[in-house]
Amino acid sequence: MAASKRRGRGDLTLRQSTLGRENGYQLGWEHGYWYGQCESVMKKAERAVVARPIHVLFVATGKGFPYSPLDEAISTTLRGLVRQLTVTDATQPVAAIAARVRPDIVIVLDGLHFNLAHVDEMRQNGIRTAIWFTDDPYYTDITGAIAGHYDEVFTLELNCVDFYRRLGCRSVHYLPLGAFPTEFRPRNPKRTQRHDICFIGSAYWKRVAFFDQVTGYLASKDTHISGIWWERLKDFSTFSNKIGLGRWMGPRETADMYNGAKIVINMHRAHDDETFNNNQTGITAVSPNPRTFEISACATLQLTDIRDDLVSFYTPGVDIVTYSSPQEMVERIEYYLTHEQERRDIAMRGMLRTMRDHTYQNRLETMLAILFPV
Repeated sequence: MAASKRRGRGDLTLRQSTLGRENGYQLGWEHGYWYGQCESVMKKAERAVVARPIHVLFVATGKGFPYSPLDEAISTTLRGLVRQLTVTDATQPVAAIAARVRPDIVIVLDGLHFNLAHVDEMRQNGIRTAIWFTDDPYYTDITGAIAGHYDEVFTLELNCVDFYRRLGCRSVHYLPLGAFPTEFRPRNPKRTQRHDICFIGSAYWKRVAFFDQVTGYLASKDTHISGIWWERLKDFSTFSNKIGLGRWMGPRETADMYNGAKIVINMHRAHDDETFNNNQTGITAVSPNPRTFEISACATLQLTDIRDDLVSFYTPGVDIVTYSSPQEMVERIEYYLTHEQERRDIAMRGMLRTMRDHTYQNRLETMLAILFPV
C-alpha cells in the first residue's frame, strides 16, 4: 500500500513536471515568435540619420535617478545628430565651459537646479541658450521664473506654451518627451516579470482614489504594481502581495516589466494633485506623459486615461486603448485579456508608430530644425 502511494505521488510529480515543461516550451515559443515579429516590424521604422554641422553644449540635469536615464537618453541621441557634442551638467561651471568651447547652442534639460547666473552670463557673451522643461505643468511656480532667462523655451505640455508667452518669452515651442529605443523596445523578459496587468508609477492621491475603486478586481487578476506610496490604498493589506512597494526601477527593468505584461495601465498625474505640486495657477495638462511613448515602444497593449492631445500622437482603438472611468478600465481589461489577436495587433501598431514618430531622435531632430532652420 505504501509503495503504491509512493508510485502515485511519483507519477503525479512526473506528470506535473512534464506539463510544466510543455507549458514553458509553449510560452517560450510564443514569445520568441512574437519577439521575431516585433524585430521585423521595427526595421520598417529605421531611417538614415544625417548629422547637422553644429556644436551643441548639452547641460544634463545632474540630479541623479530618476533623471539620469533621461540625461543619458538625450545625450546619447544628440551625439548622432550633430557634428560636435559637449556634455556637462547643472552642477558644473557651465558658463566658463561655454566661453571656452563656444558652442552654437546650449541646451539645458529641466533647469530647476541650474544657477541662472550661468545662463545670463552665456547670453551676455553672445551664446545662444535653450531650455527643455521636463515636468510641466507641475512645477510652473518655479519654471515661470526661469523661462525668461533663455532665448528658446521648449515644454512638454501644450497648455504651457501660452503660459510662457504671457510671461514675455518670445520663442516658445511644444516638444513632448519620447522613447529611447536602446532601453524601451521589445524584449524577452524572465518568467517572473510576466503578468496579465501591470502598472508602474507613484501613488499620487488622485491615483489612489481611482485605484481604490478597482482594487478588488485587480486583486482577482495576475496584477503587478510597482512604485512608492501604495500603502495609501484603503485595501493595501489585502493587495500588498501584488505590489512592489517603494521600488524605483531603472529603464531596463521597467521595459522588461512592460514587455512581460499583456496590458500596461497608464494613468497620468493630475495637474492639481496635492503631492509635490507647484502649479498654483492651475494650468491643466492635456499632453501625454513620457510613459505613454515608453510603454508603446515595448509592443505591449497600453490602456491609458484620456489626455486631450493624445490624438496628436496615437489613434485610440487603433494603436492605443483609452479609458475614462474605473468601470471602463475594468471592461477594457476584460475584453482585451480575452481577445488575444486584437490585443497584439493594437500593441504592434503602437510600437511601429512609436519607433517611427516618437523616439528621442524624432524629438531632437524637431528641436534642431526649430533652432537651425534650413
